[in-house]
Amino acid sequence: MFFLVDLERRIHMPPRQFNAKLTDSLTQRLMQEVEGSFAGRHGFVIMVVHLHEPIPHGELDHTTGFAVFPLKYKALVFRPFKGEVLDSVVDKVTQHGFFADAGPLKIFVSHHLLPQDMGYDAQAECWRSVDGGDLIARDASVRLRILGLKIEATEISATGSVRDDYLGTVEG
Repeated sequence: MFFLVDLERRIHMPPRQFNAKLTDSLTQRLMQEVEGSFAGRHGFVIMVVHLHEPIPHGELDHTTGFAVFPLKYKALVFRPFKGEVLDSVVDKVTQHGFFADAGPLKIFVSHHLLPQDMGYDAQAECWRSVDGGDLIARDASVRLRILGLKIEATEISATGSVRDDYLGTVEG
């Protein structure tokens, strides 16, 4: 799911950027540092929506000469939950299942959690239904349900299933 969350970040600015455009420079530096990064329990930062005003005065870092600004901002974050249904793209197919990406989230679907009528085709490196109707191969779009999440220091990984109604390959 996507949420708007208030976050904080300490931004280090070199003295050469202390000019009339300091606010713009701080905003650009904040976006470069946090967009696309992992923010712990909040999930993945998709984008900075708003920088809270007024920007506080910076503090001097005596070891580097940089000014440190404690910025507060509102960000759009992606935080998956157990039981959530997501559309994803298959990244890798193995005899044990497949890996799919839903944005920055990496999801593994075990062969035990595929429909029972699907078998692994080693030559084509895909999972194929007996009737030939469904095919799970690299770059295929798949709708799946998240069964478990593992939150680590720098990422979230998940396990999923396509063994329910309305889950599986997605056309177009």
